[in-house]
Amino acid sequence: MALGVWVVPLSAVLNAHQLRGIRPYAFAASALAAFVSPLIFGAMADRHASPVKVLRWLSAASAASLLLVASTIQAGWPGGMILVFIQIYALCSAPTASISTAIVFSRLGNSRNQFGPVRAAATVGWMGGCWLISALHADASTLAQYIGTAIWLAMAAFTFLLPSVKPPESTQHLTWKQRLGWDALTLLKHPDHRVVFITAALYSIPLTAFYAFTPLHLQQLGFHRLSAWMTLGQIMEIFTLLALGGLLVRWRLKWIFLAALGLGVLRFSLCAFNNRAGLLTGILLHGLCYALYFITAQIYLDERVETAWRVRAQSLMSLMTGGLGNLIGFLGTGWWFNVCTKPAGMQWPLFWGGLAAAVGVVTIYFLAAYRGKRSGIITGMQPVHEADRSR
Repeated sequence: MALGVWVVPLSAVLNAHQLRGIRPYAFAASALAAFVSPLIFGAMADRHASPVKVLRWLSAASAASLLLVASTIQAGWPGGMILVFIQIYALCSAPTASISTAIVFSRLGNSRNQFGPVRAAATVGWMGGCWLISALHADASTLAQYIGTAIWLAMAAFTFLLPSVKPPESTQHLTWKQRLGWDALTLLKHPDHRVVFITAALYSIPLTAFYAFTPLHLQQLGFHRLSAWMTLGQIMEIFTLLALGGLLVRWRLKWIFLAALGLGVLRFSLCAFNNRAGLLTGILLHGLCYALYFITAQIYLDERVETAWRVRAQSLMSLMTGGLGNLIGFLGTGWWFNVCTKPAGMQWPLFWGGLAAAVGVVTIYFLAAYRGKRSGIITGMQPVHEADRSR
């Protein structure tokens, strides 16, 4: 909920306060933060402090920094100063998703069957936040940020009710690389892990356009209460998450990943029709595409990575998607948006069609590179089990 009330109305809030010039950099702030803070705090949660305590302090810091963002925007501060506070907020909030995911996995006995329905609660929270913003007519108001501040404080308070997750004890002398969490890059030595991580990063690039530009397309087609319309994707995501356990039993992971990528091509192709039905159907398919790839990837990591490395594995996924993928995506799709903006107006079929082609290239890469079995055991990996080789 806290992340939803920040991301979805951000473009409209900045536009309403004459801050259009900093919009690409405001979105890129989260990507820059994902290069740094998830691995650092992930390593801390793996080695030094309970992930619950780390999440508590990050939530409190997110609340304080978001309050500064809202106050400075409302007060009309210069865009450069507002960007500084947005970057601080991004550094505090970026690790929370991966740490929350690791906490949830630590309490599950069967992640394949149990994680989907539990993860659906996060989607309900995102939707609830967007509906609240639209109901209060705060889609373009700093009230959205003040509401986000209150939600982060509630999150910090809620962590006191969570059972503590004790990090494994270690007498090993830690290098700076290990303290900063960069030893998680060791996971990329495994061929299939590397393909899953790289595909996630590449798939995240066109997805950034969905978050940043779909509300603008909705607005041009005559829609209002944009935050609420955007939650159509989350509705489909909930149904997908509830069904994911059954899919994981019946389908190989490879086919679930490929289904997510193929539906991504279809989703952007439908948006390219530049009509209400196509765009709304594309928004619905977003939830299906997102859950089938990114949530399945989180389950994949929980099953395939040793317990002592799991927070860092989820944090590395945050770096690849929220960091590398989003940074290239926000800057690259912003450039593509400008290319597709002609004197006659925005060429939406060209814009979405180009993104459909990009996802098609990613699909071809995954199909060619992923083998679906674990070969080459390295540090931080679980032993190979014969039952897993076909997955």
